Amino acid sequence: MTVTPLPWAEDTVANLVADYRPLPDAADEMMGPDGMRPVWRGFVAGLAALGPAERNTRFARAAQYLRDAGVFFRQYGEGGSDERDWPLSPVPVILHEAEWAVLEAGLVQRADLLEAVMADLYGPARLVADGHLPAAVVGRNSEWLRPLVGVVPRSGHYLHFIAFDIARNPDGTWRVLGDRTQAPSGAGFALENRVATSRVFPEAFRAAHVHRLADFFRRFRDALDAYRTHRDSRPAILTPGPLNDSYYEHAYLARYLGFSLVEGEDLMIENGRALLRTVEGPRPVDVLWRRLDGAFADPIELDPKSQIGTPGLLSTLRAGSLTTVNALGSGLLETRAFLAFLPRIARAVLGEDLAIPNVATWWCGQPAERAEVEARAAEMTFGPALSPRLFDAVHPTLQGDAPQVADWLARDPQALVGQERVRLSTTPAWGEAGLTPRPMSLRIFLARTPDGWIAMKGGYARIGRGEGADVLAIQAGGSVADVWVVSDTPVSTHSMIEPVVSRPFRTPLPARAADNLFWLGRYVERAETATRLARAYHRRLAESGGETPLLAEIAAHLATQGIDARTMAPALADRLDHARDCAARLRERFSGDGWQALTRLSALAHRMVETVQPGDDAARALSALLRRIAGLAGLVHENMYRSTGWRFLSIGRALERADAMAAALQHFAGPKAPDGSLDLVIEIGDSVMTHRRRFPVGVGRETVVDLLALDDDNPRALLYQLTELKREIGRLPGEGRDGPMGDLTRLMLLAHTGLAVKRPEAVDAAALAETRAALARVSDLLAKRYFG
Repeated sequence: MTVTPLPWAEDTVANLVADYRPLPDAADEMMGPDGMRPVWRGFVAGLAALGPAERNTRFARAAQYLRDAGVFFRQYGEGGSDERDWPLSPVPVILHEAEWAVLEAGLVQRADLLEAVMADLYGPARLVADGHLPAAVVGRNSEWLRPLVGVVPRSGHYLHFIAFDIARNPDGTWRVLGDRTQAPSGAGFALENRVATSRVFPEAFRAAHVHRLADFFRRFRDALDAYRTHRDSRPAILTPGPLNDSYYEHAYLARYLGFSLVEGEDLMIENGRALLRTVEGPRPVDVLWRRLDGAFADPIELDPKSQIGTPGLLSTLRAGSLTTVNALGSGLLETRAFLAFLPRIARAVLGEDLAIPNVATWWCGQPAERAEVEARAAEMTFGPALSPRLFDAVHPTLQGDAPQVADWLARDPQALVGQERVRLSTTPAWGEAGLTPRPMSLRIFLARTPDGWIAMKGGYARIGRGEGADVLAIQAGGSVADVWVVSDTPVSTHSMIEPVVSRPFRTPLPARAADNLFWLGRYVERAETATRLARAYHRRLAESGGETPLLAEIAAHLATQGIDARTMAPALADRLDHARDCAARLRERFSGDGWQALTRLSALAHRMVETVQPGDDAARALSALLRRIAGLAGLVHENMYRSTGWRFLSIGRALERADAMAAALQHFAGPKAPDGSLDLVIEIGDSVMTHRRRFPVGVGRETVVDLLALDDDNPRALLYQLTELKREIGRLPGEGRDGPMGDLTRLMLLAHTGLAVKRPEAVDAAALAETRAALARVSDLLAKRYFG
C-alpha cells in the first residue's frame, strides 16, 4: 500500500519507533528484516503525528465508549465473578488483503475438512474403522454426544459458524493453534473493538481502505433466515444467561442482527417442535444459534445436571424441525488430540495437505508415535493431566502398555496430548514506554452461506501481557485488539453502525423478557418510594435532633419493607441491584444510556452505604439519589417504543406506585396517626405545591385523600395509577381489545370502579386494604397468565 507521509512525518515516525525492539526468535507484525512493513507505514505516521495529549485523549475516548456501551467481560475467581472493563489495546493489528486471501483460502479448506470429519463421526465412522482416528479419542471424549449418532442436520450441514485461532511462526508462516467449532466467541466483541478503534484513528481508518465487517454479518444473517420454515418466526440466539462470560456479546449480536435472545427455559418442546414462550402464546422457533455447550442443551438425553438447557430439544433434531448452529456434538472437533490426526485425515479425505498446518501435536497414547514423542519431549507442552515434570517420570514406560498410561487414557484421552511449543509473533501495543512488542494470536471467523464459506475480513486479536502464550487470555491479564485488513483501493463503505435488518412483522415478546420488564418497573419504583420515605425521615431527624412519634411511625413503616430507617442505604442498594439484575437479562432490549444510568445509580447507592451519616447528610444524599432515579425513570420509561414490553414495564411501575400510595395513606392518614403525618404523605406524594394551590384552607384528612387517592389528574394519586393499569392491561394480548373482556381487565375494572365512586370520607383503612388486595390479585394473575 502506497502512503505519502506528511513532510515532517519521517522524523516523528523514527522517534516513535526508535525504542521498538522485536523479540528475538519471533516474527513481528510491524517490523520485518528490512524495517517497517509497508502496510504499517501510513498508520504509524498518523500515530506519530499525534501529540502525547491528543493521543491520551483519543485512547481515553475509546475506553469511555466501551464503558458507555456497557462492554464487559466476566472475571472469575474463588469468590465468584465480577464484571470488568473490556481490555482493548487501541493499536490494531494490520494485514494486507493479499495475505488475508491466502489465510481465508486455507481456513476454508480446513472448515470443509472439519465438516467432513463431523459428518463421518456422527455417521458411518469410517475414520475410526480405517484407523485414521483412535476409537478412544472419540468414544471416551466428554464432547462425544452418542444420542446424536445418525441424526442428520435439517440444513444438511453440521457446521455453520466457526473460528480458528492462528499464530505466525518465526519464519513468517501461519499455524492453526486451535479449532473453535462448539460456540466460538469473539465475533460480537470484534464489532465493538472496531467501533472503538475507528474512533481513536478515524483518519488512518479512512486512508487505509480497511475492509468493513458488516457484510460478513449481513450474509450470515441472510443464510440463517433462509433456513426458516415459518414466515412469522425469526432465528434465535440461545444463551446460557447473564452469568456467562460472553453474555454481553450474545445480547449485542441479537440486537445487531435482529434475532431473539433466548435462554433454555424460554423454549418448550411439543410434538417434536421447538416453541418460544411469549406473552401471546407459544411461537415456533426453527433456527437456533446456540451459545452454550452441546452437552447442556438437553437435560433429558444429555447432561441431567444441566439447568440451562431445554428438555426434549434432541427430539426436534430427530424430527428435522430445528436447525442448530452449530450442530450439537460439534465440540468434539475442538479436542486437542484431534490436531495430531488432522494432517493425515486431510490427505485421506481431501487428497491434499493442509494449506495452513496446525501446531505439531502428538497423542502419546498412539504406540507408533511414542519414539518421536520421547525425542521431542523437551520441545513440547502438555495438557493439564500430563505436566512436563510428570512426563519425565512416565515417558520411559511409553514403550509398552503400562497400566499407568492406560489408566490416564481411560480417564481422559486428552491427558496424553503433547504439543510443540509455539513462539508467537509480536505486534505493537501501547504501553508506558510507547509502542512495545507483545505476543499475539488471531481468531478468524468463518460463516457458511449459500455460496460457501466466507471469512470475516478482520477479526479478533488476543494480545499477551508477557512473552508466553499462556498470558493471551483476558482472564490472565491479556488484552484484545481490532484487526484491520487493508486494501490498495477503496472498499465497500457499508458501516456496521447502519441498521442491518428491517422486519415487516411484529415480534412477540418472550415471557421471560416480559417478566423482567415488569419487575424492572417495580424495583425502580420500589427504590424511589423507599428513598422518598427515608429522605422524609432524615429531614425530620435533622430538625428534631431525636426521636418523635412521627419518626417512630416512619421507621415502623419502613421496617415493613425491610428497611432500617437510620441505615437505609443497604436496602436501597439492594433494590437497585435487583433492578439491575432484571435489566441485565434484557440487554438486547435495553438502551445503552438506560443501562449506564442504572449502573451509576446502583454504584451511588452502594457508596452511600459507607459514607452517609444520619440526619441532614443522609437527607441531602437521598435527594441526589432521588434525582438520579427520576432521571432513569424518564430515560427508560418515556423514551421506550410503546410496544408490549413497554406496557409490562409501565404496569409494573403503576402497580408498585399504587400499592405504595395506598400503604402510605393507611399508615399516615388514619385517625391515630401522629401529628405531622398528613404533611408527610403530601411530601412523599410529591404534591406539596399542588395541595397548596387546590386547598388554601389548610391540610386535612379529606383534602389529602382527595388529592392522593381520588384525583385522576395527579400522577401520584392512587386512582390515577388504577386508571393507567386499567388502560394498559386492557391492551395486553388476549385482554379484550379485539374480543371478549379478559379476567385481568375485569378485575382491574372492578378495582378502579370501586375506588372511583367513593367520596374522600369513605376511603378509610378498610377500603385501602381492599384496593391493595385487588392489586395483589392483579399481580398474581398477571404472572400466571403471561410469565409462567
